[in-house]
Amino acid sequence: MHSNNYARKTERSALKISLLGSTLFVVLEILMAIYTSSQALLLDSVYDGAELLMILCSMAMVPLLYKPSSEKRPFGYLQLESLFIVFKGVIIISLTVGLIFNNIQLMLHGGRHVSFSMVAWFEMGATLLSILVIAILQYQNRNMTSPIVEMEIQEWKIDTVASIGMSVAFFIPVVITANWMKPLVPYLDQLIAIVLSVFMLPVPVKSVVVGLRDLFLLPPEEETIDQIKELVEPILKEYGYTELYYDIVRTGRKLWISVYISFERDWVSISRFGMVQQQVIEALTTEFQDFYFELLPNIEYNGETSVPAPEVIEQEEIS
Repeated sequence: MHSNNYARKTERSALKISLLGSTLFVVLEILMAIYTSSQALLLDSVYDGAELLMILCSMAMVPLLYKPSSEKRPFGYLQLESLFIVFKGVIIISLTVGLIFNNIQLMLHGGRHVSFSMVAWFEMGATLLSILVIAILQYQNRNMTSPIVEMEIQEWKIDTVASIGMSVAFFIPVVITANWMKPLVPYLDQLIAIVLSVFMLPVPVKSVVVGLRDLFLLPPEEETIDQIKELVEPILKEYGYTELYYDIVRTGRKLWISVYISFERDWVSISRFGMVQQQVIEALTTEFQDFYFELLPNIEYNGETSVPAPEVIEQEEIS
């Protein structure tokens, strides 16, 4: 298991690589968008520009994520990560929706001619660069599970697919020169930009939904809960624990898992509890990297506010 210092350095290193790649992309895309007047390239440059600003924020935030929790901050600074992911998602959604309406307006005003072959070759080069960045980021993230780095990898994958789609689409008017194609040519760039926008939207929308769940300390998605139960329940059933109550929340990259056990007899073996808890932790480690787990007796509150006298408690224990 790597130390926090190693993980922090690795995470910052991965973000620097993404920052370098995004900076190069933004500069080249803006220059090409200006030169070719392509709305699809403008969409890419705005999208990558927003990502670039978010990467800078991520790099500043990483040291805080590795600070320990305390009485003042029981979850540490991990909720900052959830807040950041929500903010980033909202920014990207707003930009994408704005560009969709801009392209619809251009189409209503007769569309626009662009240099299709130039844009197509540019996007082919962008595809190769995106694949290279993805490979480096996946190598950096191989021994850790950083939500920020994973989000960067997902966004680079989206860029790769988008670049491939744009390259193919912009080669269409170069290859197909039939008369029926000519009336569509002025609208092709805007159509590609709108299709790309619709294709990109689900990712930031999903990140906003997940981030809001984490911010409000709601249980994570059903798949994660089921995965935890599949790891925990077989171990507890071996020891005869079947009546279980789960309390699972997620803050940023960390899961907080509490399992409450009901007992038929009025005693608890601390050593046995510790042994069972350690087995569960080892099982969870195979699927989750950053989590906190505790096994607890389920002490139900019956609604009474008065505390029984000591002699009453002794008589109950004897009986």
